[in-house]
Amino acid sequence: MQPAEGTCQVVVGAQWGDEGKGKIVDVLAERADVVARFQGGSNAGHTVVVGGEEFILHQVPSGVLHSGKQCLLGNGVVLDPEPFFEELTALERRGIDTAGRVWISNRAHLVLPYHRMLDRAAESNRGKGAIGTTGRGIGPAYEDKIARHGIRVADVLDPVRLRERIDANVEIKQVQLERLGSDERIDGQQIFDQLAGFRDRLAERATDVSQRVARDLVAGRQILLEGAQGSQLDIDHGTYPYVTSSSTTAGGAATGIGLGPKFLDQIIGVVKAYTTRVGNGPLPTEVEGPVGEVLREAGGEYGATTGRPRRCGWFDAVVVRYAARVNSLTELAVTKLDVLDGFESILLCTGYRAADVDGGEELTEFPADLGLLERSEPVYEEHLGWRVPTGDARKWSDLPVEARQYVERIEALVGVPITRVSVGQGRKQVLER
Repeated sequence: MQPAEGTCQVVVGAQWGDEGKGKIVDVLAERADVVARFQGGSNAGHTVVVGGEEFILHQVPSGVLHSGKQCLLGNGVVLDPEPFFEELTALERRGIDTAGRVWISNRAHLVLPYHRMLDRAAESNRGKGAIGTTGRGIGPAYEDKIARHGIRVADVLDPVRLRERIDANVEIKQVQLERLGSDERIDGQQIFDQLAGFRDRLAERATDVSQRVARDLVAGRQILLEGAQGSQLDIDHGTYPYVTSSSTTAGGAATGIGLGPKFLDQIIGVVKAYTTRVGNGPLPTEVEGPVGEVLREAGGEYGATTGRPRRCGWFDAVVVRYAARVNSLTELAVTKLDVLDGFESILLCTGYRAADVDGGEELTEFPADLGLLERSEPVYEEHLGWRVPTGDARKWSDLPVEARQYVERIEALVGVPITRVSVGQGRKQVLER
């Protein structure tokens, strides 16, 4: 194949997810030809506002809201067929044409009913050690993929092979459920019939995503790859075990689409102007009490998929600096700067300090040891707030000087240029710098 002539951008979350990746992808998609999702499943939720109308996307790439853009789900995605087709139908009803535009990798693995059963049973058994999963079967589906028990889109297109794989799995999964204390029963025939009912629709949209993207690059098209969760939820580089089950970093973009890493031209990290996470696990800068509630309500910090309230805290430069390294970030986009408009002073974490480590010296690198993280206290800088609305700003110079200084300090601490700042939900509220 000839050398690529097009360009490939990657958008990743640089915190714990919910950073506003869908919004940034929606803005960037205007200049792209192809938008492809490289990991995750229906546990993700991207909220995008277009013309005052809110769209919450779970499995369909955010580029679908731009007419004519090709949207792909890569092999790194785990597809839940029923809610996927329901999502397409809902988009069609709202005037979004998806025919001939939304494609699925024939190598993508499927989320099946027994995955959801196992997810619920396992989470219930963890007790105090619960991870905080969505219960949508994402982890068990990825477990099957790694254990080589998975069922892929390509398998659904072959009825004989599909039946064999379902029958083999049902026996194994039923034993697992019983060991977890669940009394749920798996109906293999029902699963086969359900998938058979999706066969024609899957066949219409199944494609070799790797080959398709490679050809698009040779043809000079612009490719945009989007992740579903943040870098701190990466299975290898996140706050393990409080992570998702896939590679959320830029390395996962290459494997999750089927591209060599040399084709990744720009890697854009998305961060909030503060920090949030859903579910359990460490959040070093978490703020509880009235300040945390103000952040949550001002930012509308409730999960797009689950509706769960997000935990909120101040911006953590240690986390984002770590994300910059593991992703090779070339630039940052900062979202929700307007949420901080009402604060008289704003804290910014530059490091951590643990009394029992190196004489209490400041830690400036994110540790793998969660015990150390739990014993550590954030080291803060205090910044003067701007106390004026920023939502009407349309260019960088429109922002109050204190807001610009805050963003510039984040840039200096992380060591990556900030090229975009968002001050609201609308497309025109993303300021290019």
